Amino acid sequence: MPNSNETINTVFAAQQKHALELRKSTYKQRLAVLKRFETVFNRSNNKLYAAAKADYGKTEAEVDLTEIFAVRTELAHIKSSLKRWMRPKKVMPSLTTFGTSSKIMYEPKGVCLVVSPWNYPYNLTFGPMLTAIAAGNTVMVKPSELTPNMSAVMREIIEEVFETHEVAVFEGDYKVSEHLTSLPLDHIFFTGSPAVGKIVMAAAAKHLTSVTLELGGKSPTIVDETADLKKAARNTMWGKFTNNGQTCIAPDYLFVHESVKDKFVALLKENIQSLYGDNEKIKANPDYCRIVNERHFERVNGLLNNAVEKGASLINGGLTDSDQNFISPTVLDNVASDSKILEEEIFGPLLPVMSYKNLDEVIAYINAKPKPLALYIYSKNNINIDKVLTETSSGDAVINHNMLQFLHPNLPFGGVNNSGIGKAHADYGFIAFSHERSVLRDKFSTTHMFYPPYTPKVKKMIKQTIKFLT
Repeated sequence: MPNSNETINTVFAAQQKHALELRKSTYKQRLAVLKRFETVFNRSNNKLYAAAKADYGKTEAEVDLTEIFAVRTELAHIKSSLKRWMRPKKVMPSLTTFGTSSKIMYEPKGVCLVVSPWNYPYNLTFGPMLTAIAAGNTVMVKPSELTPNMSAVMREIIEEVFETHEVAVFEGDYKVSEHLTSLPLDHIFFTGSPAVGKIVMAAAAKHLTSVTLELGGKSPTIVDETADLKKAARNTMWGKFTNNGQTCIAPDYLFVHESVKDKFVALLKENIQSLYGDNEKIKANPDYCRIVNERHFERVNGLLNNAVEKGASLINGGLTDSDQNFISPTVLDNVASDSKILEEEIFGPLLPVMSYKNLDEVIAYINAKPKPLALYIYSKNNINIDKVLTETSSGDAVINHNMLQFLHPNLPFGGVNNSGIGKAHADYGFIAFSHERSVLRDKFSTTHMFYPPYTPKVKKMIKQTIKFLT
């Protein structure tokens, strides 16, 4: 679809009109729309695989696990739960409102914009899009221009399933995003960096548009002296290097207790070899994808070089090839505190490892930084686990694993402050795309007894009521 501002404005006006009709949509009508999408999506696997391979060498198995499975899981959960989510929720009256009945109705917000990222394009576009449709909204979609082949496949699917007044997709660079976010939308769902999230939120503020911001940050991993080290190493290496580290909830830096550090570091190296093979052969391994483009390669490579220049030592990896946007799975030790790798979100296959003596110093380090999207702790000590969970803040937390929180259909997913605003997935996503409208019906309330004129009798009744009810 052409991306001129005039075209976007025309589609937006059509969606505004259709959104009014969708306020009356039933469970069966919304379900039928979701099933239309499901049919086309399920027969598009080969296109999905080919596009991901073309954009950054992503293997079919990884597309299945991190993209297709996530979308189908979300859709299945929506289909099985939508009727219950749409049902008005009864609310019991208080003593003050005795004689009334109340309920909460879940109304569509209207025209919603989904701005999705390049790291998991199918997952992070179709997931919120389907939730918005389930809540009865129209949707405008802006996929990332950094994965053009995947964006093109998404456009094909959307245009086959929907009319533009239902769901419309607009490809292009930041100028398209700027115009879309300048419109008087009813909700914006943005996934990306905190820096761009601030720009989106500023644009939304001009129209008081509500937002869901799924951002990022430096998600820490803690391995204490009681942890199952084999499990911690295996899970951390999988979580860190899946999608070449280009995951918003990937472990960003690791603290390991000094008493087990040497053993744990050896296990990290073993697990990298188990997952991807010898360091020199990883480049030929089809299971290990690439950094999305040259600009991001240069950024991540710059973090690596800066850390090494400041004295960091390589535990594993460090091999690069700019022609392929390739950086091998890299684990770093002795990283200087002023290294850029400890200040910026890495979003690539680099993992700095630091040792600690006392858990308090780890907690102080985490709390000195913006609140992360995720926090991971490996431990068998419940006192340590509770201490970390109580004394830190993060969007989500996982004990003895990582990244699984995203795949849990009944958990809210999202950040806090710098790592995000609002929650997604399941009924939490449904509520994010809905207006919770309070509806109260008077039956035989006695509030009229407190109306003016305020005679001595009325004044006495007011005072007695306040004393009784409070």
